[in-house]
Amino acid sequence: MVVNVATTLAMAVACLAAIAAGPPAHAQAQRHTVTVKHAPVANPGDAPEAWSPQQNVIESKQYEQLLRTNPAFRQARMKKECGAITDPQLHQSCIASFERYAGSSHPPQHYHSSSGS
Repeated sequence: MVVNVATTLAMAVACLAAIAAGPPAHAQAQRHTVTVKHAPVANPGDAPEAWSPQQNVIESKQYEQLLRTNPAFRQARMKKECGAITDPQLHQSCIASFERYAGSSHPPQHYHSSSGS
């Protein structure tokens, strides 16, 4: 009888150990991807219905006027747009695209390719 109790107790401990070890192994085998979604961040003017070609032209002209007449604005835009570019050739090209506005009171010339773009 003592052997039966000891055997039953040993079996119970082994079963409990197997049950306790089972779920983590099962959980590792079935990893789930959790996607956290939040509302998109939108700025005024991002909505397509608020966009107008005429307003875009007006804002582009205002932006270029600031680039031509306000060195601090031009420097801030250069830093923001070119600062993260690590390739030396691309960085210089970016800087050059702003330098064409320096000391100019006339709009920059726009060149069109033969492809119509």
